Amino acid sequence: MSKAKGPEKCDPDAPVVILVNPQLGQNIGTAARAMANFGLSRLRLVEPRDGWPSEWAIKAASGANWILDGVEVFDTLKEAIADLTHVYATTARPRGMTKTVITPFDAGVDMRARAGRGEKLGILFGRERWGLNNEEVSLADVIITAPVNPRFASINIAQAVLLVAYEWYRHEAGARVGMETDEAPALTPGLKMPDSRPATKAELIGMFEHLEADLDAAGFFRSPDMRPTIVRNLRNMFARAELSEQEVRTLRGVIRALSGIRQQRGQK
Repeated sequence: MSKAKGPEKCDPDAPVVILVNPQLGQNIGTAARAMANFGLSRLRLVEPRDGWPSEWAIKAASGANWILDGVEVFDTLKEAIADLTHVYATTARPRGMTKTVITPFDAGVDMRARAGRGEKLGILFGRERWGLNNEEVSLADVIITAPVNPRFASINIAQAVLLVAYEWYRHEAGARVGMETDEAPALTPGLKMPDSRPATKAELIGMFEHLEADLDAAGFFRSPDMRPTIVRNLRNMFARAELSEQEVRTLRGVIRALSGIRQQRGQK
């Protein structure tokens, strides 16, 4: 059975996730799972209500145990961010303070740039019921706010972590998608052509001419004046499909088969 790779895929320069006064172990565990999905591995807890460690967190993490094994617990937020150089606070509520507000997308770009310069980053996430307080937000450099329904803006901790972590990960150069195992690498975005390759122009033109010759023989082009327009439409239609070499061979086989049926009927 193939086994998905885990902790070695996390970037050591990635931001630290800081959960302030989390109330439920399950939420800590699901936040860790979201972190693992998108390459974050360092988790800090500030005053977890039910203490630490948490059996519920381990169950909810669904295998992201290396993150929970490395959890750091702090008594105050000031201690949790003391070694960091740039901190982001996540909140959906207006704060009445002079502070830059950015989206998760912009945060992803900014975090990548800062990590590339060697800065130590942290992302603050507040309590399940009411988030971060103003004093806590004031300790951050920037506010991250997601474009959500303004009439229903509240999201849980794991969702918030996932939103920001996704934007961090997607800005990685050449990011891969999906699962990677010992037997098969992860996918990369784009059209996949197993056991084939994109058709060359020569192969496409050969198919076009084959099809057009058989359409001529079948009397498809009833109006000579319209033939050029119909031919262009057919060629444009197939060009948009970005056919593979194997698909071109299949289509030429279809054309030959239909031509053979027509010839047999003509002989009868």
